[in-house]
Order: sequence, then C-alpha cells, then structure tokens
Amino acid sequence: MNRLPLFLAVAMSLVWAPATRAQTARKKPNIVVILTDDQGYGDLSCHGNPILKTPNLDALHARSVRFTNYHASPTCAPTRAALMTGRHEFKGGVTHTIQERERLNPNAFTLAQLLKSADYSTGIFGKWHLGDEAAYQPNKRGFDEVFIHGAGGIGQSYPGSCGDAPNNSYFDPAILHNGVFEKTKGYCTDVFFEQARQWIGARRVKPEPFFCWISPNAPHAPLDVPAAYEKMYAGKIPAAAEPGKRAGAAAKFFGMIANIDNNVGKLLAQLKAWDLEDDTIVIFMTDNGGTAGVNVFNAGMRGAKVTPYEGGTRVPFFFSWPKRFPAVGDRPALAAHIDLFPTLAELSGAKIPAKVKLDGRSLVPLLDKKDASWEDRTLFVHAGRWDKGKAAEAKYHTAAVRTAQYRMVNPGRKGEAWELYDIVKDPGEKNNLAADKPEVIRDLRGRFDRWWDEVTPLLVNENAVGPAKNPFRVLYWKQFGGEPK
Repeated sequence: MNRLPLFLAVAMSLVWAPATRAQTARKKPNIVVILTDDQGYGDLSCHGNPILKTPNLDALHARSVRFTNYHASPTCAPTRAALMTGRHEFKGGVTHTIQERERLNPNAFTLAQLLKSADYSTGIFGKWHLGDEAAYQPNKRGFDEVFIHGAGGIGQSYPGSCGDAPNNSYFDPAILHNGVFEKTKGYCTDVFFEQARQWIGARRVKPEPFFCWISPNAPHAPLDVPAAYEKMYAGKIPAAAEPGKRAGAAAKFFGMIANIDNNVGKLLAQLKAWDLEDDTIVIFMTDNGGTAGVNVFNAGMRGAKVTPYEGGTRVPFFFSWPKRFPAVGDRPALAAHIDLFPTLAELSGAKIPAKVKLDGRSLVPLLDKKDASWEDRTLFVHAGRWDKGKAAEAKYHTAAVRTAQYRMVNPGRKGEAWELYDIVKDPGEKNNLAADKPEVIRDLRGRFDRWWDEVTPLLVNENAVGPAKNPFRVLYWKQFGGEPK
C-alpha cells in the first residue's frame, strides 16, 4: 500500500486545508453592486442612446439578465434606503435627501448586516447618503471596509447633519476611510473604483466571499469631469437638447458616464484575470430617473428625476452571473429596488431574521426562467421632499401607484389631481384615462391610502433636529485643524 508518512500527511493537510475551506466558502457567490448617481435608463448605448457610447456596460448588458421594468425611487437617498432594507424607504424614515430625513433608521436591518451574518466580507466605496452622523455611518450598518464621501455628493453641505468634508472637489477629494480622512489623488470615480479593486484583490485569496458596494457620486452634478472625457461629446449634442444656460451640460454628463463605463471595463477585466468571474454576481443599476441627458434620449418615457412618472423611477438593472443563470436576456416583469435584498438573501444562503419584514420579493424565479410565473403587485411612489413637519399635507403630492398594467400619477404639490395611464399600451404616458376609468382610480387610491396609513407611524425623522455643524466637517477639522471661527 502506498501510504504517506504520517508527518507528511499532516503537513499536506495543513497546506491544503485553507484552500479546501476557501472552495467550500466560495460556493456562496461574491457580490459586486455598481450603483451610479442620477444616470437614467436612456443613458446607455445598449438602451438606444444615439450619442452616448458605453461599450463596457453594453458588454455587461449582453451577458446579464436584464430587468426592463425595474423601478427605483424618484431620488437618491430613498432608493439607497430601499436597496439596503428591502422595504419602501419611508419605512426606514427616509423621505428626503437632506434635513436629517436622509438618515436610515438605526433599527433597520441592512443588506450588509445580512450578508455579514452569512460570513461575507463587506465593503462600500463612494456614496452612502443614509446618514453622516457616527451612529448612522456604514461601519455601524454592517460594512467592514468604508471608503466614502459625505452628504449626497462630494462638496455638498446643508444645515444640520448632511455635509461633506469642507471645500471638497471631484478631483483629489478627501475621503473618509475607516474613520480617517485620506486626501486622495485623481478623479473621484477613478478613486472609488481603484480602491474597490484593491480591496477585492486582497479578498480573492480569503476563504470568505465578499460583498462590494461601489457607488460613485457621478454623474450627479456638479458636472465636473476630466477634459478628455468631456471632449468625447463636445459639439455632438443637438442645441435643442441643451437650451440656454444648459449648453454643454450633456457633453459633460455623458463624459462622466464614459468614465464610469471605462472603470466598469477595468473592474470586469480584473475579475476575469483573478479567475473570479464565474464566482461573482455583478449587478449594475442607477438610483433614479435621468437628469442632464433626458432631453437627448429618455427611451420614450415621460418624466425625470423627482417626478412620479415612469421616467422618474424606471432604471437599468443588469444581473450577471452566467454560471448560475445562463438564460440571459430581458425580463419585462414588474420589479423594484425592494427586491434586491430578498434576492441576494436567497442566493447567498443568508437567513433573514424573523423580526425583519420585507416589502420585496426574490427575483430568483425570473433569473432562472424567462417565462417564470410572477404575480401582479402594487408599487408605491412618492417623491417626498415636503416641508418639514408637513407630511400629512403632502400625502398625495408627486406620488404614483404602479401595477403591471397601470400607472396612476398625481404630479403636483396641491391637493389631488390623479392621472391614469395604461402603461402597457401607452408607455410614454400620453393618454390620460382617469375620466374613462374612475373605478381604477378608486381602487388604486384606496391601496395608496392604506399604504400611507401603514408608513406614517414609521416616519421617524420628520421632526429631527440636526447638529449645529456637519459631522464630516467637524471630523475633518479635528484631523487637519483649521476650523473657522
């Protein structure tokens, strides 16, 4: 019999044990989520944009299951709250992007906490926008590695808690890295993706899987972009799409997206080079409807960011894991941001605590089969942003109810003036059916009323009083000095 000496067998077992553990753990997929800021559904060449070119995102699109009827919130912090919790953002207390109403309820259970409970390493790179005070930051919400700017954008500052480091810029920004500011070099999007790649590189030999949340603040205004990217689109935008003071905005905006596209390409190439491609879910989406590019191309939709129309909430959602889901292609079923949490819970094997209640549903049946059964559902849209303490008065303002067939919209901020569109027959929301179908209006309004009664007790931030100075600024001055008197 050919037997190894005992000491050699033991030695070899010690050598191979880490690899075996890594292989076992790797049965759980790595997860990379790329979430861009203010990029609309039409801001991709694979969606038909006639000017913008996004070859790397197009390649990701080609290998992905694409949810073509996927909806977010009309603005950014609310979408992030829903993604992180699997619940409508109002249930986490997030009804605005400032005024302490962007802070996610500390009692909410986040996606990062869920995955960490399933032995994932967790990292966030870029925009958080769910609270800048210490108790609300990502390191308290399940993230091991934190590399973020403050507020809703680099350089932003508002009275109270929401604000970034003082005098911050898209170029060479000061970034909070695990509680300490680092003065980085380069363009912000490049910085975030590079830091994420480095973190993934360090994780690839570890036994535990990783969850990497990459959320650049681009292409959100201000439209600051390296000159080379702006030149790619200078002079190519029709004048009618950029009237008056907006001239040149779309070229900068598209340049910012081209830079994102380049970084996505580098990331995908690196995952392949590290032999992580087959073991990694890659998700790409945006946080709300379009902005600076909607007059160039809006995929036939009405509305944009902050509106309750289709163009305010319908966003791209690419889900790539061909090894597990080879049936790539379009899925027209009605899906939403609240579905990410239960989907990743199922695929990671993470156990959702019994006390955690979700509004979303797992997308796995649709990932598996193009023709999977999918029951109709009701999605509720509200742009929020009412004056502080005025939630009751703003109940119906800039709101919508969405089912597979209909979109009921109240576009204004005064009383009720419901519009109704058969979104299947009329995706551009041109033919208002409210007068012809009062029974549908009554039904959907009743659903909205019941939903409002459910969320109202959970609006925990409505009367919150913020600190005298932005926490990021205070921390920055403490580290570097120079606090103004």
